[in-house]
Amino acid sequence: MPVGVATAGMPISMFFWKRLPKFQYLAPKTIEEAASILGDLKDQAKIMAGGTDILVQMKNREITPAYLVGIKNISSLDYIEYGQNEGFRFGALSTVGSIENSSLIQKKYNILAQAVRSMASTQIRNVATIAGNLCSAVPSADTAPALLVSGAKLKLRSNRGIRFVPIEEFFTGPRQTVLREDELLAEIQVPDLASGNKGVYLRHGLRKAMALASASVAVMMNSEDQYCKDIKIALGAVAPVPRRATGAEVVLRGQYLDDELIAEAARVASEEAQPISDIRASADYRRELVRILTARAIKQACGKTKGMVV
Repeated sequence: MPVGVATAGMPISMFFWKRLPKFQYLAPKTIEEAASILGDLKDQAKIMAGGTDILVQMKNREITPAYLVGIKNISSLDYIEYGQNEGFRFGALSTVGSIENSSLIQKKYNILAQAVRSMASTQIRNVATIAGNLCSAVPSADTAPALLVSGAKLKLRSNRGIRFVPIEEFFTGPRQTVLREDELLAEIQVPDLASGNKGVYLRHGLRKAMALASASVAVMMNSEDQYCKDIKIALGAVAPVPRRATGAEVVLRGQYLDDELIAEAARVASEEAQPISDIRASADYRRELVRILTARAIKQACGKTKGMVV
């Protein structure tokens, strides 16, 4: 059957998934030019970096911007920088693949390397950007939990100036963020991790690769001899936005870790989740995934992996 020809009872939208709606493509060469375009066009325009998410949304008619503002030509946004005092700085064009393959990130910030390694395919990771993964604002975004437990801060740019937003305040709902119509996410900043911190990211999907997470957990822990000095836990894909499990953190912070206490923290984390049921998993199944993944991540973070019981 030719594309665009529908039969009785079949929605016409099914037959246009290969086509993009009409739009104009703009390619600014500086961040100032991009900000100026956004300031002029506002809700008529969308930023495009790698395009791995926004083009799919457009094909599905979830969004139909009149203009796409491609930022690939803005070389000043393509960088990964590290300073002992400043930590990591990721430009808006830092690809997921470049983060995955960075030996410095694997050494200094391994939890993010773990998170991006689980995303999509090699081809997509070589094109998709970390900024795009955040701006898509899907609850299952893999980079979000790792950045949440790391205290990341986002640099937003417009022709009115610059503002910084803690990542905890960035997401407002599924596919929704605090980004204004004339703003773009220019940089992700992550402070240098404290000595003794260890991060673990675990996720579960229908397949090991090429599938969105049904649930994910990130843990950042500072511990010594099974004593938890500090801990942050973040959940993905089990609430309208990626979120911290602060109640589970309170259970563990300042305590000696044993299997019973870890099990209690994992139970609390599962109760803090707000999952929905969909084609991938039921809400109850997702809560159980949170419980299991949280317990495993905590035990891996504190080195308590031998003979562990979940």
